[in-house]
Amino acid sequence: MPHFSSTNASSNSNTISDQEFTAEQIEALYFNSARDGSVELLEEFIKAEMNINHQNNEGYTALILATYNDQVAATLYLLQAGADPNIRDNSGASALTGVAFKGYDHIARILIEAGAEVDIQNNVGRTPLIFAVLFGRQKMIHLLLEAGANPYHMDGEGLSPAKLAERQGYKDLIDLFKKYQFESNK
Repeated sequence: MPHFSSTNASSNSNTISDQEFTAEQIEALYFNSARDGSVELLEEFIKAEMNINHQNNEGYTALILATYNDQVAATLYLLQAGADPNIRDNSGASALTGVAFKGYDHIARILIEAGAEVDIQNNVGRTPLIFAVLFGRQKMIHLLLEAGANPYHMDGEGLSPAKLAERQGYKDLIDLFKKYQFESNK
């Protein structure tokens, strides 16, 4: 963890006091910078040799928090600086899983271009496509399919995006998945 101190000049005297930050405070500031999209602060943390892929107690990275909070500039910066788009949090969710759930297809596209695994599984085997179908994220579904997501991947409970679409009565998705299966078997 990098070392930071804040130098504050007192208005009533010529003394300068150094305030030392604890590791917990530094971590909180780092993750808040990502959550709030403060690229300038993120740059300072990386310059100070903060591990760009550092995970907090929940397993979140700065990239997971930036993407989940729709912070495009911070997402782009973190990826350019070397953040791993496939790190999973304690529940097994990656940055792509979170944006599939939220429906942020613009960020999903950035993550996929940076090498995010489209069929990455959480701890119960659910993929980003399962979450996109579950929450009716049409643009996300198409984006993930175009990127090679498997609509027939079964999670730990035997549920696939195709089965979920059928269960929820999404005829258009069922037809799309059948077309996808036919095209992928050519």
